[in-house]
Amino acid sequence: NTVAGGAGWPAGPMDPFADTLQRLRETFSSGRTRPAEFRATQLKGLGRFLQENKQLLQEALAQDLHKVGASSLDNMSLVLGTEPWCPDSPLAPPLALRERLHLLQLPLPLPRPPGNCVVLKPSEISKSTEKVLAEVLPRYLDQSCFAVVLGGPEETGQLLEHKFDHIFFTGSPRVGKIVMTAAAKHLTPVTLELGGKNPCYVDDNCDPQTVANRVAWFRYFNTGQTCVAPDYILCSPETQARLLPALQSAITRFYGDDPRASPDLGRIINHKHFQRLRGLLSCGRVAIGGQSDDSDRYIAPTVLVDVQETEPVMQEEIFGPILPILNVRGLDEAIDFINRREKPLALYAFSNNSQVVKRVLAQTSSGGFCGNDGFMHMTLSSLPFGGVGASGMGNYHGKFSFDTFSHHRTCLLRSPGLEKIYAIRYPPHSPRNLRVLLTAMETRSCSCTLL
Repeated sequence: NTVAGGAGWPAGPMDPFADTLQRLRETFSSGRTRPAEFRATQLKGLGRFLQENKQLLQEALAQDLHKVGASSLDNMSLVLGTEPWCPDSPLAPPLALRERLHLLQLPLPLPRPPGNCVVLKPSEISKSTEKVLAEVLPRYLDQSCFAVVLGGPEETGQLLEHKFDHIFFTGSPRVGKIVMTAAAKHLTPVTLELGGKNPCYVDDNCDPQTVANRVAWFRYFNTGQTCVAPDYILCSPETQARLLPALQSAITRFYGDDPRASPDLGRIINHKHFQRLRGLLSCGRVAIGGQSDDSDRYIAPTVLVDVQETEPVMQEEIFGPILPILNVRGLDEAIDFINRREKPLALYAFSNNSQVVKRVLAQTSSGGFCGNDGFMHMTLSSLPFGGVGASGMGNYHGKFSFDTFSHHRTCLLRSPGLEKIYAIRYPPHSPRNLRVLLTAMETRSCSCTLL
């Protein structure tokens, strides 16, 4: 998904996006989007879209991911806040979507509270969801400051030729580099949420069933198709032996003896990704699951053991219901393993010893961290969410979203009077004048700025 804040300059008469982008820029220049009341109206419209089209979105998810009922939209919570983030008004409500639609990842609310115009480019992979966003969402928003554009890589490339004020992208590091390269031509700032291989260290001192419950739920949530899912486990051989039956127990309790029949387990988003994931099943040895069905894009919740670091399953973000376990001799080796790889979007550590968790936190780097749980940190709007290094840059959620899509403009307003006092700044500088100036500069408590 790509969200561009502001609007671009037209690139030529044959450009399919030129008129749309020019319209958005003219709207922003007119000042129409700046009043807090206008922004609040747009956010409420977005809220109505989600509430009034719940069934439609459920059907889109069922078509894209084979997800129905409680596994899709029933867990969506919509929170309209009223924090006074906008300095010129007591009302500038942000919109936080704590939703279980991770492939949708609708970042639209992020640029709206500060008064930006928005171009939304949804992923072409989620066909049904893309259609709803393109055909239904615009009915709820002012189209003079909002537009949905569709297309694949070619159209996205054309869109990125334009100059934007900010680009927000969530996707793979490979495409993130393309987006950043295009933005660099215009010196456009970017927020990139790129995912990666999220490590999960499990200490010997733990309750294996508790760990298995939490890891399994977060790994197989949305059929593993979330950017913050635990991507692989690091643990000792002894802990692996205790963890495997616990993982099998958790998977059976969550999805039944036949996970394929479970309404809580979706399908892989398309055939291309299904084939990629099925190829990863040949890595290491299948300890749990491993079944797949091409006709249904189904892959069972799977655990791999005897996995080597050099195998394909350890070279890319899995983004599916496959969980490799790699053995390490202890905490030091686990930390070394994590630190010699690219920085992940999320990192998890499980231990009954709080010092172990704190040490993993202190001696590693990642976009986010959670001790003794899965990606609950990203559900808290009071915490920033974003990557670091290869997993992305910038952050958002709650007030951090407002700041990301705002320019913190430095402003000083001076009185036109008092020129005789300010004249001490001007040359020629006598020793006395220099002493007064230096004293004024060095006195932290001085409220009178002469320079």
